[in-house]
Amino acid sequence: MFDLSRISGFENASITQTDTLQTLWGGYGELVRLHLRNAPTSSVIIKQITLPKPKVHPRGWNTDRSHQRKLDSYQVELNWYQDYANSVSLYNPVPCCLYVEQRDNELVLVLEDLATAGFPLVKTDVSLDEAKACLTWLAYFHIEHLNTQPIGLWETGTYWHLDTRPDELEALTDIPLKDAALKIDQTLKNTRYQTLVHGDAKLANFCFSEDGKHVAAVDFQYIGKGCGMKDVILFISSCIPPEKCAELESELLDHYFEQIKHALGENQLETALEIEAEWRPLYCIAWADFHRFVKGWSPEHWKINEYTEGFKERALRVL
Repeated sequence: MFDLSRISGFENASITQTDTLQTLWGGYGELVRLHLRNAPTSSVIIKQITLPKPKVHPRGWNTDRSHQRKLDSYQVELNWYQDYANSVSLYNPVPCCLYVEQRDNELVLVLEDLATAGFPLVKTDVSLDEAKACLTWLAYFHIEHLNTQPIGLWETGTYWHLDTRPDELEALTDIPLKDAALKIDQTLKNTRYQTLVHGDAKLANFCFSEDGKHVAAVDFQYIGKGCGMKDVILFISSCIPPEKCAELESELLDHYFEQIKHALGENQLETALEIEAEWRPLYCIAWADFHRFVKGWSPEHWKINEYTEGFKERALRVL
């Protein structure tokens, strides 16, 4: 059991209950909630990461490269919480980092429990307004970290970026997409406006307020430099049914870029318009980039559909 006395202000705290929230992907540890008394808060979240290589991967990608990528991702997350998270704006809340410990074969993060900070709900499906709340978070996050250098983070953010996925690229049987993979990647890397992307901005990594109007985000293993569209398409892929994506695409993108303007303020309207002019056309390129990964990783995945194939074809024409 974790020794709470190591955390400033928690010297007299005691644990009244422990809830295992989930095991980490691939068997790398677990996420638990500790209920406390005689503490500054009623509960905290412990993310305990064990580093020995698991024997089995959920989708069969149990390679040394896969293992190293996962180790790197946890180190990145530790760096994020230790060096960046506690200075994030109120407009895009994340858990405060209370304590970090790094041992030979284990990483421990003690984080603020977002349920005690006004974000108690995790949703498996959302209304259009709730989806827009997540896009608002992303817009403010992207503006807050505009042109931030990813020191200690991924040089290229997202879990599917090409440099770390040569095995999936090799397995890809869509030859035109395979041939264009490097150009797609370079197009996203070479935008004038770069920011920090969350890197895994799926619905499951957002926690909602009771009224669904505000969100906070968790799970920063793949945060790094990139074009904001990469987060936007991943989020949309996670919560908008494929048959609804085309219908809602303009409305969702309009909302995101309107929030970009709000985040920058009236004095920087020209910058907001420049960002939109550069990023909006890259929506299809970002989809094609993600599509390349999914088709190589899991060719029968439900995220391969008519909508995403359409973006692949559009991206190939544009490039």
